[in-house]
Amino acid sequence: MNTYDKGLMWFRRDLRAEDNAALHHALKVCRQVWCVFVFDTDILDALPRADRRVEFIRESLVELDASLRNLGRDNGVDGVGLIVMHGPSVKAVPALARQLAVQAVFANHDDEPAAKARDAHVFGDLAHAGILLHSHKDHVIFERREVLTQMGNAFGVFTPYKNAWLKALTPFHLKAYPVAQHARTLAPVPAAWAKPVPSLADIGFEPTNLSQLPLPTGTSGAHRLFEDFVERIDRYDDTRNFPAVKGPSYLSVHLRFGTISIRHLASVAYQMHLQGLVGASTWLSELIWRDFYHQVMANFPHVVEKAFKPEYDHIKFEHGKHAKELFAAWCEGRTGYPLVDAAMHQINQTGYMHNRLRMVVASFLVKDLGIHWQWGERYFAEKLIDFDLAANNGGWQWASSSGCDAQPYFRIFNPVSQSEKFDPQAKFIRRYLPELAGLPDAAIHAPWLAREMELISAGVELGKTYPRPVVDHAVAREQTLLRYAVVKKPGKTPSSAPASATAAAD
Repeated sequence: MNTYDKGLMWFRRDLRAEDNAALHHALKVCRQVWCVFVFDTDILDALPRADRRVEFIRESLVELDASLRNLGRDNGVDGVGLIVMHGPSVKAVPALARQLAVQAVFANHDDEPAAKARDAHVFGDLAHAGILLHSHKDHVIFERREVLTQMGNAFGVFTPYKNAWLKALTPFHLKAYPVAQHARTLAPVPAAWAKPVPSLADIGFEPTNLSQLPLPTGTSGAHRLFEDFVERIDRYDDTRNFPAVKGPSYLSVHLRFGTISIRHLASVAYQMHLQGLVGASTWLSELIWRDFYHQVMANFPHVVEKAFKPEYDHIKFEHGKHAKELFAAWCEGRTGYPLVDAAMHQINQTGYMHNRLRMVVASFLVKDLGIHWQWGERYFAEKLIDFDLAANNGGWQWASSSGCDAQPYFRIFNPVSQSEKFDPQAKFIRRYLPELAGLPDAAIHAPWLAREMELISAGVELGKTYPRPVVDHAVAREQTLLRYAVVKKPGKTPSSAPASATAAAD
């Protein structure tokens, strides 16, 4: 790579000052480096004014700004910090690059279709001004076409991909990019941009309940979560399926916005995997699933708009007024199936949903209510604080049987069985559906089957204090099998599935 007098580091989904590929390269090859983040109105304008993701980003930027300032001071440079702009990135970044008279802009890859279009536009604008755009891999361990089949094709099935991933892995792929040792090239922020990180109000947003949730922000918050998780990672294989248990790492939002390095997480997990810790091996598989879905999106971009398997686009899903009413019941957590409803209350109240429940509610929407998977995908995209296009799309296509390595269409989750198995004492249900708290464990999973005295004693009146089921699961299952009959080649039982998806369903 050439050396430059001046460079600009453009932060996007990599909000950390440690082990950051693009920042490392910028500092290493430039004599002066400024850093910028843009609150991109091309993205923000479509969001609700109270959005936990925007608040998470804003709080994480405050820490990133402080980290950059500390790096500068530690290397004898005062006045270092993060330039934060508000507007369309396609205009803001080239304009700032010209004003600072940089020769190169540095960023990390983002393979989402909208991001690729944005970057192509910025690349052209910068090139017109004689400025280069350098992009680096940072968000995953292996990307794009780095892991291929023996025939040189992208993988469409997870287990062979995982095997190839593990075979291709070397210490280099897990090695951190040193930033601090090159931080002396960080440049003081010019006076015109030397401002604090804007408040939510400054960019037209409102506070959410993020500060009341057990979700620390920034790199320090990510490391606290990871340190806590490492202490219990050996139990992950047993605890990850139970929403009332502290089983997951809760790092998904930090991975989404890059407040912690995937190389650091994968390195620790891989070393524990080599030591034979089953929980660590299982969690490492989850990180590999993440890479898998990103390479699927990069190599099969049609999945963003259509089914991975084209024949599944021929399925006729419910539509019209009744479908909209069923969808509203699902969104609002009033389907009459407690585990489904509790899960939807969780996402609506917190912006998070336990992974086991993501599969349960997705299966219920598509295969019990007969609603197209894209409706649910869009709802998750709006609500999830850890929304990631590749993973969200992959998960919904898995649940609908239309995607890579998906569950076969004739395998349909029973929401009652799932509830009895994974929330046996109904602790999760009672937390989010207090109106059912008085029911005994044996009755709470299917209140419509409870004895009359149990309902009266618990103060539950079906149809008033808690809804009756919007569908009969057994009937819906038969309708789904008929609906999916249009698919001529039934799917095969997957050899593996993400985050406990191999658990029994009926």
